[in-house]
Amino acid sequence: MTLPMKPRRSVLYVPGDKEHALEKAKTLPTDSIIIDLEDSVAPANKELARKQAAAIVREGGFGTREVVIRVNPLETPWGMVDLHAAIAVAPDAILIPKVSQPGDILGTAKVVKAADGNPRTRLWAMIETPMGIINAREIAACAPDQDNRLACFVLGTNDLLKESRARSSNRRFAVVPWLAMTLVAARAYGLDVIDGVYNDFRDDSGFRAECEHGRTLGMDGKTLIHPSQVIPCNEVFSPTDEEIDWAKKIIRAFEEPENARKGVITVEGRMVERLHLVMAKRVAAIADSIAARSRVEEPWF
Repeated sequence: MTLPMKPRRSVLYVPGDKEHALEKAKTLPTDSIIIDLEDSVAPANKELARKQAAAIVREGGFGTREVVIRVNPLETPWGMVDLHAAIAVAPDAILIPKVSQPGDILGTAKVVKAADGNPRTRLWAMIETPMGIINAREIAACAPDQDNRLACFVLGTNDLLKESRARSSNRRFAVVPWLAMTLVAARAYGLDVIDGVYNDFRDDSGFRAECEHGRTLGMDGKTLIHPSQVIPCNEVFSPTDEEIDWAKKIIRAFEEPENARKGVITVEGRMVERLHLVMAKRVAAIADSIAARSRVEEPWF
């Protein structure tokens, strides 16, 4: 499967029942917006959130920002109604909570197909239960079949901590094995992976450190709970100038006629394989996409 070439550095949750927050999200430098109908919305506001989410997605105006709707679990009284409402307005993706087995994706994809969902609408999977971690490989294996629409994993670290009774301290020592298992499974099938939230939005240094930690693990970006987290998150998960420069050198080297059929070449004294070329092309494409966004979006203040 071809790796996606769009940045998903910052992925901001916005409650579906907060109209002002939804409008403000259209002005923020976040790569993706998750309009939440689940955890952040009280039961009494579920219907309001669904209606507002549908209206604002239909209205548009999000620019280059990827728009995702997180529905309630399908077994709840709201889940199936949420799903059909989301399908009808064709967001970029629908985020399915508490995905624990491949059937959660397969079943949802069948509903989307039966409802004549827009071909561009993808499915994102929340991996937030112990069973989801155990079955991460089988869930990710749904991705090669385009009918399943699976494009991305989103880690629900708060729920994982709660259900496992682990602690989040000491650089997420207890959580790292789960994150790594999920990430490797996702990468095997060409999926992006978004790290879980950092709860204390006033702790700038702690947040930045966890972003760095996630990037070191290989995450594509991080889910956010507050607009103040967007800019530092983008900074951490953007390719550095050095990474972009090295990627372009690799690409140029393989474009030389004498290297066109070679599997391994030398660039500035370092051995480079074709797998590095694939990685370099992705870095360059992400960098180009970020640069293009900065040219068309308004300046951030």
